[in-house]
Amino acid sequence: MALPAFDPSPRDDALLDAYSMTVADAVDRIGPAVCRIERIGGRGGHGSGFVISPDGLIVTNFHVVGDARAVRVAMPDGSVDEGRVLGSDPDTDIALVRAGGSFANVAPLGDSKRLRRGQIAIAIGNPLGFEWTVTAGVVSALGRSMRATTGRLIDDVIQTDAALNPGNSGGPLVSSAGEVIGVNTAMIPGAQGIAFAVASNTANFVISEIIRFGRVRRAFIGVSADTTNLPRRAALLSQVTSSTAVRLRTVDPSGPAAKSGLKEGDIIAAIDGRPVTGVDDLVRMLDAERIGRETVCTVLRRSGVSRIAVTPTARPS
Repeated sequence: MALPAFDPSPRDDALLDAYSMTVADAVDRIGPAVCRIERIGGRGGHGSGFVISPDGLIVTNFHVVGDARAVRVAMPDGSVDEGRVLGSDPDTDIALVRAGGSFANVAPLGDSKRLRRGQIAIAIGNPLGFEWTVTAGVVSALGRSMRATTGRLIDDVIQTDAALNPGNSGGPLVSSAGEVIGVNTAMIPGAQGIAFAVASNTANFVISEIIRFGRVRRAFIGVSADTTNLPRRAALLSQVTSSTAVRLRTVDPSGPAAKSGLKEGDIIAAIDGRPVTGVDDLVRMLDAERIGRETVCTVLRRSGVSRIAVTPTARPS
């Protein structure tokens, strides 16, 4: 006996149409600012990028530009220009390029701290030579860590199931609101539907440093960390108002943190009295101004709250 054909209800149709319109609207808003990046000189390579300002600032991945000083920038409208690499940060796989001319279409960076698991995530880029391709999925996890080409861990990484392939690197991961929430950076070969993007807040910090100094200056304490929930009682004990903090996942035995007594599993709720609500806060707070300067961490352990002074060093190059 044949089964009756599936007949979607009007409500299902409406939901699918709403989802489709949400994705399409976000792509219409951001897609015109997404470009194809090709190296000029040195070893060839290509990837994606996106324009963030009308005067031609373009964000991409460090591994897309490599050691090239100039790249070719191709826009969806068919225009092609040469771009100058202003600077890059291998530790976060972010690079900044400036192309000539003015750009009417830009892709605004959103606030990645407001992300929630399950949100729509849209990847736009140039995978496998297929230009300006769109894939969609959801934010699978937040606050991941991933190892960069330098061997260092990139903290505050977004995990998504929006399909990424070679050539997507450097393109934007976009929210349903049409804001860039991450910079697509990697996929795991052989894995099913697992891809990663550097969070927009981290990218924003790196961009600001490159614009001001031509490179990213960082203080170093020798830890890797994950964002964690901070129970109300713990927040009250540590005298902060936030609901999240960072948990130390690894501590370099020879680094300043270990020498000061910080341990794996410690929760840092504040630095010099300022709440540390996530890994991106920790990255931003450990800037060049703290190098050689005593920094007080508010630390939560099972035994209670401690205040531990750490003196960061310059991050090794």
